[in-house]
Amino acid sequence: MQHRFTQRILVSLLAIFLAFSAWAIAPVAYAYENADLLPDTQTPIIDLAKSLTAIQEEALAKDLEDFEAATGWKLRVLTQFDRTPGRAVKNFWGLDDKSILLVADSRGGNILNFNVGDAVYGLMPRTFWIELQTRFGNLYFVREHGEDQAIIESLESIKTCLRRGGCNVVPGLPREQWILTLVTSILGGVICGFAGQPRKQGQVFAWQWALIFSPLWGILFISFGIAPVITRTTEWLPLFRNFSGFFIGVLVAYLSPMLARSSSSET
Repeated sequence: MQHRFTQRILVSLLAIFLAFSAWAIAPVAYAYENADLLPDTQTPIIDLAKSLTAIQEEALAKDLEDFEAATGWKLRVLTQFDRTPGRAVKNFWGLDDKSILLVADSRGGNILNFNVGDAVYGLMPRTFWIELQTRFGNLYFVREHGEDQAIIESLESIKTCLRRGGCNVVPGLPREQWILTLVTSILGGVICGFAGQPRKQGQVFAWQWALIFSPLWGILFISFGIAPVITRTTEWLPLFRNFSGFFIGVLVAYLSPMLARSSSSET
């Protein structure tokens, strides 16, 4: 009996301790949504994580205010690390359907998140925001250019698209993305060249086989090689290089049997 009594006392003490701990921790949890972190004066930027320098923050705040006055679109920036005002920013900034909130938080794999008003989705679809996040918020971009440039570059893309009246894709063609389009263009040319190799006596190019395989090389060349370029930039050089890569791939694949035969005959 005494053992059970002692056990009950220990269980009760443990329950009291856990309840007290939860009560004591509660104020700390409140800091994750704390209106006291909001500044006293209105500003389009709350830089709690100090991702921007003082000069950058001042210049960017002026730019966002001028953009809002000229277009009516409200762009706001919140950077955070271990503290955040949370939903309190909605009332502080008066966020509405024409508002875009950029949240930069370096604790995750991608530092950028976007809260977008309903009116904005009519101009830039959800896929646009996913591409914007992956282009500028990934760890490689942040490591090479810094958190400040990730914020600034993404805001520039948003402003460009709002001035245009909307975008389906993020403007600009990064080198890594262009290299991928070049590779798919060359691969499409290789498949087209192999399909067009003569299969009959006196045949110069097997157009019928090339057309049969056109869905494959057409997707690689047109959908993945040309479309990403013309939708993101007006520069002609990347387009010219992709066309050149396609035709080089066609020639190499088309002439490979002839080169093999001439090499074997010489041997």
